Formats: sequence, C-alpha cells, structure tokens
Amino acid sequence: MRKTFGALAFLALLPGCAAPGAPREPAVRVSIEAEDTGLVAVVRAAALPLGGGDGDFDALLERVGDSRVVLLGESTHGTHEFYDARARITRRLIREKGFTAVAVEADWPDAYRVNRYVRGAGTDRSAAAALSSFERFPTWMWRNADVARLVEWMREHNRGLPEGAPRAGFYGLDVYSLHPSIEAVTGYLESVDPQAARRARQRYACFNRFREDPVSYGQAVELRDARSCAPAVAEQLRELDQRAAAFRGDPEAEEALFAAHQNARVVRTAEEYYRSMYLPGVSTWNLRDRAMVQTLATLVQRMTARGEPGKVVVWAHNSHVGDARATHMGEEGEVNLGQLSRERWGRSAFLVGFTTHTGTVRAASEWGGPPELKRVRPALPGSYELLFHQAGIPAFLLPLREGGAAEALRRPRLERAIGVIYLPQTERQSHYFHARLASQFDAVIHYDTTRAVEPLDGR
Repeated sequence: MRKTFGALAFLALLPGCAAPGAPREPAVRVSIEAEDTGLVAVVRAAALPLGGGDGDFDALLERVGDSRVVLLGESTHGTHEFYDARARITRRLIREKGFTAVAVEADWPDAYRVNRYVRGAGTDRSAAAALSSFERFPTWMWRNADVARLVEWMREHNRGLPEGAPRAGFYGLDVYSLHPSIEAVTGYLESVDPQAARRARQRYACFNRFREDPVSYGQAVELRDARSCAPAVAEQLRELDQRAAAFRGDPEAEEALFAAHQNARVVRTAEEYYRSMYLPGVSTWNLRDRAMVQTLATLVQRMTARGEPGKVVVWAHNSHVGDARATHMGEEGEVNLGQLSRERWGRSAFLVGFTTHTGTVRAASEWGGPPELKRVRPALPGSYELLFHQAGIPAFLLPLREGGAAEALRRPRLERAIGVIYLPQTERQSHYFHARLASQFDAVIHYDTTRAVEPLDGR
C-alpha cells in the first residue's frame, strides 16, 4: 500500500538516503567541501540581497515578466519567512502584473470559502472566520497569521477596485476533500434543482459508510467488500456538464455552477485517488499533481474566457513546485506541478523555490499529531542550504535562468525538504534528497535563519 499525503510522502520516497556514517560518506564529504570553495564565490556574486524593503523583489518581478503562472514554493510547511515573502510577492503580482488568482496546495471547498470572503460575498466577517474551514491536518498550514494578513489584504484590494474590474480570487488545488465536496455539490443542487440534488445524493450514497475514513474506501474496493463508486461519480459530473448552457449570460449563476462543477471534479479525483492507493503500480503522487495542474489550467482558461489576463500565482511545497525532472522523482517516473506547468506553459511558467539553513519551524512528529515548535538543525555538508549559508548573506534572491549560478548549480547536491512532519533525529534519511537546483527552479529565495509560523488558534 502506498499513501501519499503531500510533502510527507515525498520525503518517504527519497532515494540514496544512507544513514550518517555509512560507507563512502566521508570521502564524498571531502570532495564536496573542496568543490564548495568555488561555488560559494559564485553564489555570493550572483545573489541579490533582500533587506526587507519595498524594492526587495524588483529583480524577481522583472524576471517574471509576462509569465502566466508563477509557482512559489517552500521547503517547509511551517516557516514564517516563506509565507511572508510569498505574500509580499503575491501582492505585487496582483497590483503590478495583473494576476487575479491565488491557487494553493489546499482543498477546493475550504479555499472557496476564503474566495467568497475576499470577493465580498458570504457571511464571514474576518479572515480568521473565512479560514476556519481548514480543519483537516495540518490546520496551521493555512490557518496562520501570515495567510490571514494576505486574505485581509486581498479583500481590501478587491473592495477598492472600480466597478467591472477583475477581482482577485483564492482557490484550492488539492484532491482530498471527498465528503466536503460531495456536500458542496448536493448543497448547490438543492438550491437550484431539488430533484437533481436527490439524484446526486443517490449516486454519492455509496461513499456513506466511509464518511469517517475515506482511505478505507479504496481498501474495501480492493478487497471486494464494496463496489466502486467511479461510475456513479462520472455520471454525476456528466449531469453537471449538461447544465452549463442554461446559465450562460448570468455571471452569478455561472460562478455558482463553476464552483459546484469543480467540487464534482474533486469527488471524481478523490475517488480515484483513494481507490488507487491500494492498486499495485499506481502513482497516487502523479494522480494528485496532474489533478492540481488541471485545476490550475481550468482557472487560467476561465479567467481568459472572461477577458482577464489569466494569470495565477501558486503556493505549494518545493516538492510540487520544483521541476521533478531535476530530482530523483523524475528518474522514478513521477511528475509534479512544476514539471507539468513547464510542459503546458513553457517559459510562461516561472518556478521559485525557498530554502533555509536553520531556525525554528511549526511541524508535527507524526501524522495527525499536534503542531510543535521545532528547532531546524543546521544544514548538512554537501547541501545547497549549507552552500547558501557559507555565502554569508542573511537573505537573498538567486536567479537561475541566467548568470554564473545557473551553470554552476546544475550538478546534483543535497536539498532539504520538511513537510508537515519534521524528524530531526533522522534528518539525513527523512528530509534530504539529491537535486539539480538550476534545472529545478527559475529562482531561489534563501533566508538563512527563519522562525515558525504562528497558528491562528494554537493548532
């Protein structure tokens, strides 16, 4: 059985993670340290320092140019500086570059409640209230002070736009929300067509016994203890497809149908995802990231059809944002959001990674566990993070499409990835993998010492 839960599963699949002290490790370390002397000079010369001022990301926006999608990563799911920098960049992309959507590594129904809030709809009176639907582990990933500040800014930005100007939206890309999405579909249909709602409930009824544990659905189907819900899910999606023509010309009705249709798509993907977890040879990682890029493409197409620029900024972990072909993932046949975005949009997709050397992070010790304030161990020898630390610049932007660093950093080195779980005691095995940074990202932002995000409600 293979479970995939975001960056956690990515970390569990890292190859070549020998324990410290394993054979050949000292020899490799000596070779790396000798090479690093020249690389440190290259990084120091190419790095553009960040001082916290308004012009920090001028060089990044210049390089973004007319890109359609900008993917902003993070090497942990719990670092304040990453969230804060992504928010600062996002605000500028919206104000200066015509971006009208923020798409995040989160479930569609939870994010859509935030979308309604930033667009001035719904009944929520604060960003904290709008973010309260994020109840699935890890709650601190989106219910934190940095995200709340961005959400409030987006609402005020939209409120100040002239009538008819495109409003910025907030959307989810992920696939886990089986039952919340079912409820969203049936709730929508109940408001417009009660008979259609009854049909939808009948089709989705085969999931009822798995409400508390959707993972067990796949196991039951594999053991032939339950029938597959795939035909019923597909039938429901087809029925929603047929409703589209009825609402053309009514923006409010179109938007409601669009949200319901996306939820029906999530149900279809979630059904396949949970069922595929128990099928041999099926990569749930690939299924998840392909679904995310399809949602991203749907957002771009929808905005373009409405006469908007069709530009989206994405927030996700480095393991999704960085091109998989530059890591072991590609060698093992896995794809990710960054690779698929490059394949779809070419150089109009701009990928930004984030790294840190040490500090604190908000993470759990086990899946479903409480968030803890954890100390991030200093980066290991042979890693990009230690190389950046040795450059001696507290925070910097490193362009990777051109310049000396673009050539010098194409050889494999260790790179750290911390998901929602951080295990410092097994850091080499659990949190490092090999990557070719300059092929993985178009730019990297490094903060040498970082601190943990602050959850809105302590969890």
